[in-house]
Amino acid sequence: MKLPAFEYLRARSPEEAWQLHSEVEGDAVYLSGGHSVVPSMALRLQAPSRLIDISGIADLHGVVAQDNALRIGAMTRHAEVMDNPLVARHAPLLALAAPHVAHPAIRNRGTLGGNLALADPASEFPAAVLALRAEIEIIGPEGSRHVPADEFFLDLYETALAPGEILTAVHVPLPPASRVFAFDEIARRRGDYAMVGAAAQADLEKGMIVDASIAFFSVGFTPVRAKAAQAALIGAPLSRESVARAQASLAEDLDPPDDPGFPAHRRLQLARVLLGRVLNQMETRP
Repeated sequence: MKLPAFEYLRARSPEEAWQLHSEVEGDAVYLSGGHSVVPSMALRLQAPSRLIDISGIADLHGVVAQDNALRIGAMTRHAEVMDNPLVARHAPLLALAAPHVAHPAIRNRGTLGGNLALADPASEFPAAVLALRAEIEIIGPEGSRHVPADEFFLDLYETALAPGEILTAVHVPLPPASRVFAFDEIARRRGDYAMVGAAAQADLEKGMIVDASIAFFSVGFTPVRAKAAQAALIGAPLSRESVARAQASLAEDLDPPDDPGFPAHRRLQLARVLLGRVLNQMETRP
């Protein structure tokens, strides 16, 4: 299907982007990689009168380790997330998630910021930033702000971004040396949307879990933090018993929707299986 008619403009600064956005009273969409916007326009799911290309804004680019966080620019491509050594060292859940995102053609063009702004509940990166306890950097006409990932994903394809605001970067706290990570998903075929996916990290002291952060995707309208499962792990070693407690706790955390071809109880069972797999991956990491 052909796209509806639209005006294409390139912005070289946030100020120019806001101006172009306000000129059409919000009837505009920001364009980064285009792998979400263009298909949705082709399917007539949205029909903005103006596309504003923000890929040329310098502040949206670059991966930099700062004093206490890794700043990943919103225009960082999925392929760069997968291969960047700073991401692999300081935000490994993103590097582990990236190979599961679609196919190479998508990863070479799609951007981290565009993926998070879309907030697809079946996507890998939103759950990864949630598990990493990252902050989302946003800039708009009223100034800049940082929003914790726990407060960014509000509902199905709905985020804390206000009209005209631009997601500029992701800030991931630098991890301690004792932190272990794991990511996995269950999909029908490689590159398909996951039926269930999970991202997790844990801090260990003398073999005991002192902190845990677990997020699931494809189990609801947003990525979901597994608070009860996290609590079940803290104060225990990574063992068969603690994993079983965490798995049993998932009924408190997850309430997946029913689907005619994939009932909720089956998705919850897959989530339990996947959590065990992810925690076992942590246990075997050096």
